[in-house]
Amino acid sequence: MKTFVQSQKSQKTVKSMIEKPGDKAKENNKKSKTSKKENIAPDTTTANNKSPGGSKVSVSSSAGDKEELSSEEIMQRKREEFFRKKMKGGEKGSKSPKPEAPKEKGKQPRIWVPGAPNTKELDYSKSTINGSSPEDVSVPEEDLAALRSRGGGMQGNLPDVECESSSEEEEEEDERPSVKSSPAPLKSSAKKSSFGGMFGMLKGLVGAKSLSLEDMEPVLEKMKDHLIAKNVAAEIAIQLCESVAKKLEGKVMGTFSTVTSAVKQALQESLVQILQPKRRVDVLRDVMEAQRLRRPYVITFCGVNGVGKSTNLAKISFWLIENGISVLIAACDTFRAGAVEQLRTHTRRLNALHPPEQHKGRTMVQLYEKGYGKDAAGIAMEAISYARNQVFDVVLVDTAGRMQDNAPLMTALAKLIAVNMPDLVLFVGEALVGNEAVDQLVKFNKALADHSMTEKPRLIDGIVLTKFDTIDDKVGAAISMTYITGQPIVFVGTGQTYCDLRSLNAKAVVAALMKA
Repeated sequence: MKTFVQSQKSQKTVKSMIEKPGDKAKENNKKSKTSKKENIAPDTTTANNKSPGGSKVSVSSSAGDKEELSSEEIMQRKREEFFRKKMKGGEKGSKSPKPEAPKEKGKQPRIWVPGAPNTKELDYSKSTINGSSPEDVSVPEEDLAALRSRGGGMQGNLPDVECESSSEEEEEEDERPSVKSSPAPLKSSAKKSSFGGMFGMLKGLVGAKSLSLEDMEPVLEKMKDHLIAKNVAAEIAIQLCESVAKKLEGKVMGTFSTVTSAVKQALQESLVQILQPKRRVDVLRDVMEAQRLRRPYVITFCGVNGVGKSTNLAKISFWLIENGISVLIAACDTFRAGAVEQLRTHTRRLNALHPPEQHKGRTMVQLYEKGYGKDAAGIAMEAISYARNQVFDVVLVDTAGRMQDNAPLMTALAKLIAVNMPDLVLFVGEALVGNEAVDQLVKFNKALADHSMTEKPRLIDGIVLTKFDTIDDKVGAAISMTYITGQPIVFVGTGQTYCDLRSLNAKAVVAALMKA
């Protein structure tokens, strides 16, 4: 019996030795939970026992178990925290600390080419007062020298526009002698062509008889197609040919006159008469008259989008400054993004070309602007009163581009002109336009007439023809615009610099138009 009890005790001791401390912790946790549920405190039971030996043993054993469990858990947690800190410290040690750049608010500019210059140099949108900015960007000296060298020819009346027809005709005349010195086979072909030309001329002779519509119809048909090919509006080309037919019908021609030459000469005379209307606009003379009356001379620019109103306004400003006339630019385009900044840049460059030191300390050009989203008519009125107080000679009013079909914007333009009553209303149109010129000018004039507040409405007084250097000899837009409005072409834009401004030469334009 004793041996059996001893063997069982030995087995229990072996099991207790084999058991892991974690298993003991689990068992003790279970025991503590069951004791909490039964609301029995083991320490209190042992404390109530009067026997000193048993109570001491039971208290010490339970406290020892708790101390062992808590110390193991604490050690385990400390190890985990130590490993976490070590891992974090290793990651931080491998990466060098980078200073955080301050974040700028708003949209960041895109860099298209790596290593390109900073785009902030092109930002001219900072607040200014009448064209002066806190950080004036200097104009390159090369540009200033080139413009100053060419600016001498801008004093007085503008030079006439040059067409390429005369130079091309001279080249053709120079090439004619080379045909005579050609080999023998070419001479025979030249004789055939001369014989054909002579036969055609004799065939077209009128022979002292009156012209009829049947005689002129094929020639007029060719002339109409020629005018349309030269960028004249189709309606206007038809009307011109009809007027020439009425003028020549029943007229007796000379013996050696052809129908073609008669029609061509009559058409040339009609075109020159169209381009030289009755009313002539002389801006310098009108400005001097306004100076005598001690008031500013006001010019308003209007037109469709993208024709070059602001650019040609800057060219006209340069021409006026070259003639000693001070200019105030009113930024009344409060809709297009960048319109005010564009005028501010032009103002800065014009002041660099004509600094105040050259004009007895007076600033020759200033910008009057109130930002975007404001009433254009109100800004123009304030600018005119400011120019009167500051004794400016000319006020140039820049308006927003608008299509002729946009009724609200056309009403706003009519309001601006009716309220401020400018001395000159200039329509800015590009020389590339064809049939659209008729629709634009007719609807602009109609809108100004319909929304005017007076019995005699203010219509378009003159035309600025832009991009004239891009059309070669297709100058038909000039005929279309002057034929519709009956008003002259006051300025012609012929390039991209301030000096590329000309006046219209009617005979040169007609010669380019009639050139085959």
